[in-house]
Amino acid sequence: MMMKRTLLSAVVAMIVTAGCGGHNDAGTPTAANAHAWMNTSLPPQQRTALLLAAMSPQQKIAQLTGSPGVVPEIPSCYGSRHITGIPDLQIPTLRVTNGPVGVGQNDCVSPDLPGLPLASLSSPASAKATALPSGMAVAASFDTAVASQFGDVIGRESRNLALHVLEGPGMNLARNPTLGRNFEYFGEDPILSGMMGVAEIKAIQSHGVIAMAKHLVANEQETNRMTINENIDDKTLHELYMVPFEMAVKDSGVASVMCSYNSVNGASMCENKHILTDVLRGQWGFTGYVQSDFFAAHSTANTMLAGLDNEMPGIDVPPLSTWWTPPKINAALTAGQIKQSDIDTALGRRYTQMFKLGIFDRPVTQTAIDATGDGAIARAIGEQSAVLLKNTNNVLPFDSKTVHSVALIGQAAYANKAVAGCCGGSSDVIPLYTVTPLEGVQNALKQLGSSATANLTIVADDNSNLADAVAAAKKADVVIVLAGTIAEEGADRPSIELSNNQDQVITAVAAANPHAAVVMKDNASALMPWIDQVPAVLETWFPGQEDGNIVAGLVFGIANPSGKLPVTFPKNAGDWPANTPAQYPGVNLNGVPTVTYSEGLQIGYRWYDAQNVKPLFAFGHGLSYTSFKLSALQVTPQASDGTKPITVQVDVENSGKVAGAEVPQVYLSLPAGLGQPPKRLVGFQKVLLAAGEKKTVQIVIDPNAASHPLGTWDTTAQQWKTAGGQYQVMVGNASDNLTLSSTLSVGK
Repeated sequence: MMMKRTLLSAVVAMIVTAGCGGHNDAGTPTAANAHAWMNTSLPPQQRTALLLAAMSPQQKIAQLTGSPGVVPEIPSCYGSRHITGIPDLQIPTLRVTNGPVGVGQNDCVSPDLPGLPLASLSSPASAKATALPSGMAVAASFDTAVASQFGDVIGRESRNLALHVLEGPGMNLARNPTLGRNFEYFGEDPILSGMMGVAEIKAIQSHGVIAMAKHLVANEQETNRMTINENIDDKTLHELYMVPFEMAVKDSGVASVMCSYNSVNGASMCENKHILTDVLRGQWGFTGYVQSDFFAAHSTANTMLAGLDNEMPGIDVPPLSTWWTPPKINAALTAGQIKQSDIDTALGRRYTQMFKLGIFDRPVTQTAIDATGDGAIARAIGEQSAVLLKNTNNVLPFDSKTVHSVALIGQAAYANKAVAGCCGGSSDVIPLYTVTPLEGVQNALKQLGSSATANLTIVADDNSNLADAVAAAKKADVVIVLAGTIAEEGADRPSIELSNNQDQVITAVAAANPHAAVVMKDNASALMPWIDQVPAVLETWFPGQEDGNIVAGLVFGIANPSGKLPVTFPKNAGDWPANTPAQYPGVNLNGVPTVTYSEGLQIGYRWYDAQNVKPLFAFGHGLSYTSFKLSALQVTPQASDGTKPITVQVDVENSGKVAGAEVPQVYLSLPAGLGQPPKRLVGFQKVLLAAGEKKTVQIVIDPNAASHPLGTWDTTAQQWKTAGGQYQVMVGNASDNLTLSSTLSVGK
């Protein structure tokens, strides 16, 4: 079998080489291969038109959907995430991968894997890549440069694995802390989410890989995700949930968008013409293509006419079926429900992006991933994303010079392996390697020249050996308690309480040793009833394959935590906006599971502000091993017509003894009478400072930006407007610690 495959690979390679090598130095087709659309000197739109003109109707139909099977150009790969190419037309096989947290479940398992084709969609045998920290971690960096690093690794490794489309970033909002896919997204604020997503998309597409902003729109829960109808008023939809996608379209030139499983206001998203055509293409000017989430299409003609361009995955899994099969498309054509021009439009949108990003012009061949280099980047991302929530009496960082023994304690899911998501779907990246917590501490101690010993005690999931953990804590100089929550695609968490009574472990260990630091590995947030009993808490999210090195480097001061919370941590269960059954998980209305976003604009910190509810830790909160001072706020101009950029300037000083990074955050309070929450984030910038160093930071607020920092949505006029009046500009290092303020007068 291997010999046959190797021979087939050689034959395919010869065909691909011959097909892609037919250009002379001027970039025009050679006589041996005179396909006009392969002329790289022509613009993508013209190449697309030439290709479509050369295709038969049945070839076009075959290109509309996924086509599971062996990848012709890479016979060692079987996949259910590709559209098989047409060699006669030099159309390459378009290969798709999941990837909000790294190159995840992709288009390559062994053709001998049992249970194909369905098994190929979520298999631990999928091709390996770097398991990066989670999307929530990237957001916690509050640094677009980190999001660019994240996207750079993903784009480069997609190219290494000969993949063309990366289904990410995830740009939905953390409406409720129990939601299962919060870890994939960028938190609760639309502008933070949009800025991070834009930076990631630009980096991915710089490698000639199509990025796919997902899931448009309001895919904020996994419970009943394929049948749920979400009632959201137009103002809330535009001002919150669509802002990150609008930014992706306008600021990054994202090549594709994924329509989600859910319905919005009664219309299934993959046939929601108002959003996919009127808004996405009409209001925002999107020129890319729309792909369905896998099995998210529910019709043939209606989806195509609404603006869907590519149905995936092209597998029938009863009761789920493919709607764009040749018989169904031909039937819709015969019935006059769609026209050939509709098919050309759908294909043309995708081919234009493929030409634009060079996908037609490079062979589908794999190269080796730089595991060491990309692993180092993953570690750096994790270090910059961790949030120091609490650090009484500067317990952290532990001093390797005085510490002789370290106890690591926790349940196996958090203490005995690298935490990089769980269980299937887009959370799964098959890592190239992993670093466990114990290995990480041993590496850090060695790097610091310490002779201290480190020992791991795994607490049973039922805490039956908790006495052993307490004994280990008493013997050690310092303790690292490893705890958290696991989440996955396809299921929401039952609560944000720590599972398996981890609270008991933390409480018992903290009582046994006053030098205990709790390291959290979280989906989004967790209740912490023990917070007053522990001196230090470090949130590391899902750190990925470099887990052990990230945690140890932070705990021992090799790195200084500089992350800020992209989500609010509630003090009590139910202390969040969507806290009634009608808001989440939904109620049955006329036989349809229905969720109503009745909280409107009050999401995250906006709700806490409006309801005067004090959280455990506020949005934007994050401590450091040094201290900072913000001063000398200037807003220029202070009187504006609401159309020109406004510069917010502030001095940031490192008043401590070690280097560190601070994030001045700019919030805006809009004029009274607009029905807005008390404030909204409009800008931020991370700044790295040596001990004693001071820098002046300028953050530009552009009223014309895709984030609409001063704007409110006028539903009647279907457009954004900037109201005249007095705005308050507030600057600080957390949403509840805004120490500087000024005014901005907007005259209309």
